[in-house]
Amino acid sequence: MSSKIAIICITKNGINISKRIKEKIPLASIFAQSKHKDSSVGIIWFEKNTKNMVEGIFKEYDSIICIFSLGAVIRLISNLLVDKKTDPAVIVIDDKANFVISALSGHLGGANALSKSIAAILSSTAVITTAADVNETIAVDLLGNSFDWRIENFENVTRVSAHMVNEEKIGIYQDSGETKWWDRELPKNVTLVKTIEELKSEDFKAGLIISDRIINDPILVRKSVIYRPKSLVVGLGFHWNTTEKDIENGITKVLEENRLSFLSIRNLSTINRNGPPNSLGSYSDKHGIPLEFFNKDKLDKVMVPNPSDIVKKYEGTSSVSEASSLLSSGGELIVTKQKFPPNLTIAICRINYSKAGK
Repeated sequence: MSSKIAIICITKNGINISKRIKEKIPLASIFAQSKHKDSSVGIIWFEKNTKNMVEGIFKEYDSIICIFSLGAVIRLISNLLVDKKTDPAVIVIDDKANFVISALSGHLGGANALSKSIAAILSSTAVITTAADVNETIAVDLLGNSFDWRIENFENVTRVSAHMVNEEKIGIYQDSGETKWWDRELPKNVTLVKTIEELKSEDFKAGLIISDRIINDPILVRKSVIYRPKSLVVGLGFHWNTTEKDIENGITKVLEENRLSFLSIRNLSTINRNGPPNSLGSYSDKHGIPLEFFNKDKLDKVMVPNPSDIVKKYEGTSSVSEASSLLSSGGELIVTKQKFPPNLTIAICRINYSKAGK
């Protein structure tokens, strides 16, 4: 559920409805016109007009719940819209709480899911109009969202979504990432293929590709939506004088040479030295990639293809990059230790989600 939720109400009934919602979603913020001010606590009373209030919170909240007419909401937000990737979820509830309408950002913004939750709270009817939902088919823009998959070529989503809801033949190819992304029988127009080349067939109007590998084939890129699961762990061995630029250049080079996607990095792994050097911490913060550390004793117990006596002498373990990536991923070493003298080594593992039952 969205982390920042604003409820805007302009009538006494609306205030009562907002209180019912807040009882179940305590972190929601209630904004109500000051002319209805009473002794209620936990309400932000505003004197400015509703238009200015909506404009003020549109960019600050993940979801906005408006308890007044749909037409008024449309007029208030029409000049604020940017795109489906950045606009907040907007939900409209009538003054008697008969209907909870998902009005904007139903999929990516989470308005559909939030509308259903609020409808359950209010014993109301959720109104969902997105085609994928009403047809109970795969929502192309949401596939893998709960696993933090990234869509590489979002420009293809609308067109492929149209093929999906129109029940035209679509192929799905997957070679990495979580496998339990669909919890029921696949739609009749969707086929799982064993090789990515099969998607190039004219029989398939579009494709969904779930992979951490770089896709350059122009036919596949044109007709498919490419999803990047968090399936790679990058293990690093470094010195205290290893710079952020060294790390940036090294990881970029290894990924490019092995045709792996940067978007699929789940985390970085390395040895625990009572905190990372500033360069590694900066790289992690810059790209939003988590760090995982392991003590030398644990690393030294891992069987690796390229142990080093020199690393053993200075670090107390014969491997850092390979051993840490294996420990962190629990998967398969797909890029063995790559050396960037004098102060960096890199190895990459792929997480086996099938083996983990995920």
